[in-house]
Amino acid sequence: MKETGQGHVSVDGLFNIDKPRGLTSHDVVDVVRRLIGHRRVGHTGTLDPLATGVLVVAVGQATRLIEFMTGHDKEYRFTLRLGEETDTLDAEGEIVERAPVPPLDEETIRAVLRRFTGTIEQVPPAHAAIRHRGRRLYEWARMGRPVTPPPRRVHIYALDLEAWQPPELTLRVTCSAGTYVRALARDIARALNTRGHVTALRRLASGPFRVEDAVPLRVLESASDWRAYLLPVDAGLRHIPPVHLTPEQWAQVQHGRSPRGLPPGEEEGEWRRAYYNGRLVAMLRWDAARKRWHPKKVLHPGDS
Repeated sequence: MKETGQGHVSVDGLFNIDKPRGLTSHDVVDVVRRLIGHRRVGHTGTLDPLATGVLVVAVGQATRLIEFMTGHDKEYRFTLRLGEETDTLDAEGEIVERAPVPPLDEETIRAVLRRFTGTIEQVPPAHAAIRHRGRRLYEWARMGRPVTPPPRRVHIYALDLEAWQPPELTLRVTCSAGTYVRALARDIARALNTRGHVTALRRLASGPFRVEDAVPLRVLESASDWRAYLLPVDAGLRHIPPVHLTPEQWAQVQHGRSPRGLPPGEEEGEWRRAYYNGRLVAMLRWDAARKRWHPKKVLHPGDS
């Protein structure tokens, strides 16, 4: 945080929040806005109202870096209830199909789960936030015109059975960004020759942010000093290599020029997080054709 020229306090950083069930991600953003008195607030990845767990909320300058954190791998624990499929693929929807649950043992279930590890294709749920022809999928669905989007390729690193208490499976998945757990649950249930939907979902991790380190929203709201939970702006950027600028290089970056003398990149579009005096000041992108680092985001122009 720093004092601005108008006497206002600038707040920059990240909150790792344990989102409660029943709130949308936007609801949480609104709570943070009211709490800190700051309009520049956003989140790095939507959680459904049903879901709980890690929701990373960016404030101030950190909102300009959200694009670098949306691609984090995720980890979830979820409950899959077999026998009924809903229109939303979770417990908030209406049942649209029922099917008997066949006799299943853990060995059979694990054999099916192995078929879903690695790179797979999945069709997103009809009630999803991705856009199609100018509207979000859930908007088409609410208008009574549900859209079946094309399959998307995602990667499942691990998919483990934690409990089988008929008719419910408790599963733990580590997956790439863009994976829809509700769609995964639908497809697992169908592979088990039945139908199913998600009744509980908890995000355990998003990149370096883990739920055991997250602050429950109610705790953050009632804290005597919410600043104690504010993480550095670069807490979600550790996957991007750092570079440290000299005074001359920082002067060049401040004026939108490519800093001279930095080690070259290897591939077009590589990123570096640039520091000056120990503070993250810019994001640099490698231009392979011109063989130079270009400052794409300067966080503190005019600062010395």
